[in-house]
Amino acid sequence: MITKVYENPTIYKIDVPLPNNPLKNLNCYVVQDGDESLILDTGFNRPECKDALLLGLQELNVNWEKTNLFLTHLHSDHSGLAPALMHGKPGKIYMSKTDYDYLGWILNGNRWDTFDELYRKEGFTEEQIHWLMKENPARGFEADYYFDTVTVADGDLLSVGAYTFQCVSVPGHTPGQTCLYLPAEKLLFSGDHILFDITPNITSWVGVEDSLGNYLDSLVKIRTFDMKTVLPSHRKNEMDVYVRIEEILHHHLLRLEETIDAIASFPDAHATQIGSCLKWSMRGKAWEEFPLSQRWFAVGETMAHLDYLIQRGFVRKTLGAFNGYTLTDTAEACKEKLNALWAVYSI
Repeated sequence: MITKVYENPTIYKIDVPLPNNPLKNLNCYVVQDGDESLILDTGFNRPECKDALLLGLQELNVNWEKTNLFLTHLHSDHSGLAPALMHGKPGKIYMSKTDYDYLGWILNGNRWDTFDELYRKEGFTEEQIHWLMKENPARGFEADYYFDTVTVADGDLLSVGAYTFQCVSVPGHTPGQTCLYLPAEKLLFSGDHILFDITPNITSWVGVEDSLGNYLDSLVKIRTFDMKTVLPSHRKNEMDVYVRIEEILHHHLLRLEETIDAIASFPDAHATQIGSCLKWSMRGKAWEEFPLSQRWFAVGETMAHLDYLIQRGFVRKTLGAFNGYTLTDTAEACKEKLNALWAVYSI
């Protein structure tokens, strides 16, 4: 389905289905001015996504001689079809250097082994790891090969016809996620940095010390932008973006407090046990009833919150066959210090 979502510049949204995924669909945006087009993100590397995307682009009658692709971040629901879509065409693929380099690390070798070992140490069994190798929606739908890009950095400019967009680096959801901002229209393509009826997943990335801290800093950064229209990569936007930013900040404060309480109740527990104590939006299901793939995402987010607490001295990590986490002070004292620290994120 194609929907016109903005007038000047002309922006269309193509609904790209994400089969068997709780996100349901990707909002693929197409900016057009004159005979020039810019496509934002692609969907998974699977036939259902490719068919919907190509049909939408055909209906929009894009001129492939003057069409480029911008990837907000490396996740396969955003980048999986990039080489298939642009193969043999003169257009460029734009992506942040940070995410492009990280994607290369994943695609140029079996890097999932590294993540599997990480999750073993955080409480996943061999049986669960084996199941996830085949069924985890985060893997298996990546691009077929490491494609060429033009890498961009914070502040770089991209033009579509008469309109010039600014690249805004917002690390956190991925190490190098990038938004596109049109100052004249106060319009932001937020990617997965700001979502409105679900909270973006913030996970622990190999080689990144503090994904959550990076994400919170990026929220504070984007809050300084003058935004009238925000177009997210998933679901709808039916609320004020600044209110939503405050909601997300508050969500992570509560999650950090819950994490502190869980560690206090189960000292030296691994991330899976800690994650099982936290509140998740799973329609009343108990932890054991979560689909294993969703537990995998939840544990990744738990690890990101643990990393945040470790970096600020609230938690100590012990390495072993299973990693263990303990508080460096009482739960009450840690939460008091955390709330005092949170002033840095206040307006």
